[in-house]
Amino acid sequence: MKIGNLKIDGYAVLAPMAGVADQAFRETCVRFGAAYAVSEMVSSKALQFRDKKTGALMSLSDAERPAGIQLFGSEPDVMAEAAKMAMEYAPDVIDINMGCPAPKVSCSGSGSALMKNPPLCGEIVAAVKNAVPVPVTVKIRKGWDSKTVNALEVAKICEAAGADAITVHGRTREQMYEPKADWDIIRQVKQAVKIPVIGNGDVVSAQTAAQMLEQTGCDAVMVGRAALGNPWIFAQINAYLSDSCRILPPPELHERMLVMMKHIRLMCDYKGEHRAMNEARKHVGWYLKGMKNAASYRRRAGTLETWAQLEELVRDILADNAAGEE
Repeated sequence: MKIGNLKIDGYAVLAPMAGVADQAFRETCVRFGAAYAVSEMVSSKALQFRDKKTGALMSLSDAERPAGIQLFGSEPDVMAEAAKMAMEYAPDVIDINMGCPAPKVSCSGSGSALMKNPPLCGEIVAAVKNAVPVPVTVKIRKGWDSKTVNALEVAKICEAAGADAITVHGRTREQMYEPKADWDIIRQVKQAVKIPVIGNGDVVSAQTAAQMLEQTGCDAVMVGRAALGNPWIFAQINAYLSDSCRILPPPELHERMLVMMKHIRLMCDYKGEHRAMNEARKHVGWYLKGMKNAASYRRRAGTLETWAQLEELVRDILADNAAGEE
């Protein structure tokens, strides 16, 4: 897949999940084969005020490239200026969020609320495209609600305005994340535009990734929640697609704990131990999913404050597992 002049080697990309897909998680997923990653969404208005937290969200490392920075906002000129400022962090792509369903984003007219105003979507894309020298992509939803399913219209407008690729989440804003994603709308968009289309929604395994690619004809799949505590899903998808449907088994417990520790260590390196361990609690809980005595260990994970406590937790998990095997 080529996004503008940027070559993406692979079929599975990491979704830009707010509060989750930070630099440490992106690097971890890329290490396991994610072909492309995008930052957590950044407020175009907050960028104007040079907010330190906003700047930290845009930090990209060589270990996660090719990588993009995702911006959200509803004013073309503000978005264009924000895109120029984001270039200070040398992104390979600027991605425009037109799909976030969170009320705090959509109530301001940004994110998925833009689906209610297709002409404005085009104006934003055109403004950002004229402001930066890198490819510009867009992430949209099926529509705002069941009465306004307009992904096809918005996709065509964004393409005409200069978008280099488009990601389609097969649910409306009204549906949030729960009902089964509509893959047919992804197929329709793919048939209607000439730029690359990335499919998003219900890709939870190597097999579902292959099914989405086959059923929709999309150029790549985007993995979101299925990667939480499970970054090796990218290696599994790559093996299945490139090696005659080879099924790569999930890692054994020791490897899973090792990956988790490396991931959390990166978080500590980037954010400092205090902040990182607070944020790591949810990640540790995801890594423990399906494990023996997971509920009790997740409760301990929910109180983690130090790296030493995490090491102790992992020692107990491994000891418990070894005792169970005797």
